[in-house]
Amino acid sequence: MIEKFRKRFEELGLNTQLLMNWKTVRSAVIEMDGQKYQAYRIIHNDALGPSKGGIRFHPDVNEEEVKFLAMTMSLKNSLMGLPYGGAKGGLKVDPKTLTREQYKKLSKKYAVAFHDMFGPWKDIPAPDVNTNPQVMAWMLDAYERVTNTHAPATFTGKPIELGGIPLRQYSTSYGGFVIIEEIRKIEGKAPTVAIQGAGNAGGNLARLLQEAGYKVVAISDSKGAIYQPEGLDAQKVLDYKKEHKTLADYPGTQHISNEELLTLDVDILVPAALENQITTKNAEDVKARWIVELANGPIAPDADDLVKGTIVPDILANSGGVIGSYLEWTYNLSGNFHSEEAMKEKLASLVLKVFKELYAQDPKKMRENALRKAVERIEKAEKLRC
Repeated sequence: MIEKFRKRFEELGLNTQLLMNWKTVRSAVIEMDGQKYQAYRIIHNDALGPSKGGIRFHPDVNEEEVKFLAMTMSLKNSLMGLPYGGAKGGLKVDPKTLTREQYKKLSKKYAVAFHDMFGPWKDIPAPDVNTNPQVMAWMLDAYERVTNTHAPATFTGKPIELGGIPLRQYSTSYGGFVIIEEIRKIEGKAPTVAIQGAGNAGGNLARLLQEAGYKVVAISDSKGAIYQPEGLDAQKVLDYKKEHKTLADYPGTQHISNEELLTLDVDILVPAALENQITTKNAEDVKARWIVELANGPIAPDADDLVKGTIVPDILANSGGVIGSYLEWTYNLSGNFHSEEAMKEKLASLVLKVFKELYAQDPKKMRENALRKAVERIEKAEKLRC
């Protein structure tokens, strides 16, 4: 994955020396109940401010993936004008094999293993794949115990009782929703939407779209997808998923594969699961007029030019998550609380400003121009420090 991005950056004439240079690459082996788990925390760049990025628990976590995601966070934070560098963390584990007590123990052990990297002005983790506010609460508790301090701004995406904000629980989805609302104005109609992923990002987006009158015709989880041309009841789907842990037996719909979902004839496709879902093998089969990348890196770099639709790149499309984290962080540091509606307006204004700028430049080169803008800001910060 990283080598593909290196080649893409070189093709675009971007500063590959800057982009392919990671400040801190740290790994640790965490032991629990006789088992060993590989863990990572990687800082890509912090020229713009303290590094920021989530922590994921997943069986496919590896160093290259975490390095790629940390680099993506640097670019995303720069593009959106946030005072952050980029970082990412991961633990190689299948969460489905863990009891709640083991989940808690691993979360706290992870925070202790990397606690010297963390801090509200150093490196600020957040939730990612298979982590959530409860995991952030466990990690915050472990961090505060080992450092003997109260520092809620060290972690974002926390429960409200520990300094979290309501918006952060769905801010990734809300940023995507704001962009889709703008696409609706461009298209002059309520588009049909297919969403790959029913987790926090994809699930909350489906709910927001349904409430706004959109037709969500397909949604998926790791076991497969459900498709209903007349439109799904998103809330019923999410309730079923919560109760049964899968959509595999959801009634009254066509059951298709995740791969088939990606090639449905819809107005908007939203990959909201994992990276590398659209590759050179299936890119030309994608029929959607718009692809809104709610996941990180769902389109492989060498497949970009093969996709016919307009791509809203991940560093813009899913930036609502880190903007929500920024609003939580500033609240924790200042104690100056704003209403949820005021925070939503702030998030929407940031996302729309960048979307409109990139769309006006060239709808077909949104990723290219987003990368250029992001790299330029990091380069300026680096030069000012020299």
